[in-house]
Amino acid sequence: MDTLLSTICSPADLKRLSDADMVKLAAEMREALCRLAATRTAHFASNMGVVELTLALHTTFDFSRDRLVWDIGHQVYPHKMVTGRYDRFQTMRAKGGLMGYPNPAESDYDLFMTGHAGMSVGTALGLKCGDDLLRPTENRRVVAVIGDGAFPSGPVFEAMNNAGGLKKNLIVILNDNKMSICPRVGGLAETLDRLRMAQFYTGLKLEVQKLLNRVPVLGDPVERFVTQVKDALKAGLLGGMFFEDIGFRYVGPVDGHNIRQLQKYLAMVRQVEGPVLLHVVTEKGHGFAPAVKDPTTFHAPAPFRRENGSIVIARRTSGRPPYTQVVRDAVLAEMQNNPKVLAITAAMCQGNMLEPIREQFPDRFFDVGICESHAVGFAAGLAKAGLRPVVDIYSTFLQRSYDQLFQEVSLQNLPVTLLLDRAGIVGPDGPTHHGVFDLTYLRPLPNFVVMAPGDASDVAPMLHWALQHGGPVAIRYAKTAAETVDRPAAGQNGEVKLGKAEVLHEGADGTLIACGALLPACVAAATRLAQQGLDFGVINARFVKPLDTETILRAVKQSPLVVTVEEGVLMGGFGSAVLEAAADAGLDASHLHRLGVPDRYLEHGPRNELLADLGLDAAGIANQCLQWLGRHVEPAASERNSVSSVTVKA
Repeated sequence: MDTLLSTICSPADLKRLSDADMVKLAAEMREALCRLAATRTAHFASNMGVVELTLALHTTFDFSRDRLVWDIGHQVYPHKMVTGRYDRFQTMRAKGGLMGYPNPAESDYDLFMTGHAGMSVGTALGLKCGDDLLRPTENRRVVAVIGDGAFPSGPVFEAMNNAGGLKKNLIVILNDNKMSICPRVGGLAETLDRLRMAQFYTGLKLEVQKLLNRVPVLGDPVERFVTQVKDALKAGLLGGMFFEDIGFRYVGPVDGHNIRQLQKYLAMVRQVEGPVLLHVVTEKGHGFAPAVKDPTTFHAPAPFRRENGSIVIARRTSGRPPYTQVVRDAVLAEMQNNPKVLAITAAMCQGNMLEPIREQFPDRFFDVGICESHAVGFAAGLAKAGLRPVVDIYSTFLQRSYDQLFQEVSLQNLPVTLLLDRAGIVGPDGPTHHGVFDLTYLRPLPNFVVMAPGDASDVAPMLHWALQHGGPVAIRYAKTAAETVDRPAAGQNGEVKLGKAEVLHEGADGTLIACGALLPACVAAATRLAQQGLDFGVINARFVKPLDTETILRAVKQSPLVVTVEEGVLMGGFGSAVLEAAADAGLDASHLHRLGVPDRYLEHGPRNELLADLGLDAAGIANQCLQWLGRHVEPAASERNSVSSVTVKA
């Protein structure tokens, strides 16, 4: 039997639905989210919370001409359902399927591919100014939807300050669900709490009274709606004044799960002259009791099923802990032994698995919110005071603090240790989250030491060394299970020395130089090559900067074939560092090749499949070596994407 949802081909179809139909549609959309969450890890609680808001937005505005920008974007699943993509909804975050974030390649209703926080207000203001300059007679409305977790990001207030001065007709929807991924922190969170809980003021400005006379009331008596608006306008008191002072009309808070009420207020703010902030209160996980009770776990849960009224969450079966956990345990051990070590995260306590540190050392754990630039600057101050801060941030998010890495950390040569989680390919989150640029953006900074553990046993020694070092250190690690490779000599990997690589095996026919978590793949590739009668050595680089030129250039001089392997972009990455060192030493590097990520954005998909497509798994590395040696390649290699597109011959 057809559902209402299956009949929605575009937002225009929503406008024919009755109020009762809209409530039924919202329930169907939540059921679709539950079905998706049963098949794969996907953003769940945030999407459950914005169903009614999405429907109200698309029935109040015409976003085929008006503009809608979603901040971060992991809450756009309902938006995708009603903008012509429901027939592909079950492909969400699967390889070749819909992206878990807005994607302009999928639909004209998606304007930006937004996977990071804080830029919706700025880009929306740019759209409004651009439309006013290029299409002044069209009077397009521009709406930015931003969550309360992202709201404290610095760029938000830079944009709001600019918008308040320009006095453009910009609508900012503050989706307040009291959460980021974890519970939000900071003074602004307390301000929003007061706004949500305070008694509403009863004054009503004359211009708002005039405005209400022009707003359709959708069947309710005008008096009742006026009373509701009186309750929701608090610009004269409490925290609403904060927004008024920077030039925004503040309206709210409004019930984010009452579609009719949302439609009324959206219709009203649509007619407000100048920038306006509509404060909408939603419940993360709304309509699904376990997600309401535990929105952190259900932000992007493992696949779960509903069974006899209970929720059964699938457990990951790998016997090896992920690098994130191995690193966390190493940090915890260092904090137990050194009272000067402390941990900083940017709203990713759960993602970085830092809960045990937060519980054991509440005075030495700092969650600064989604404010990566501040996190690094804050760490610089702590280091200057004599402490040893550890900043734990995803590789893709650390890009947002590049100026602070330069100005406050590198230039001052301060002992800040950066842990770059999710470095490399991150799977279904896709191009907004792949952490493949960090080696390139960190290598040029003087004073920085850049390290990459080759396996689990590298982690603790590297962190211990970093916390004894007198300057900044970055340690990058992948979003994958932490394997351990066999060493030929017991204890060979036990000590970390500045700029020293680890030689696992020297080979007569070639050398694989592994940077980071692809070391096990290189060891497996060498085993495959041995089965072809080829003796390949393997070097665990460990250090990207400073490079172990003694060990690596000796391999370049002696090996018939040298291949660098990295889970990062080739342009300016580890392989580039080796080529530069060879050129500086005046060596012939015609037999030196690089394997890594090509100069393009990678789509979403399982990490192992994406690595295989790039020729960065054991089979791909071995087959490429055979090609360079002019040897027979296994037929299965022809089924892969061309590895030549991701390699550069010196």
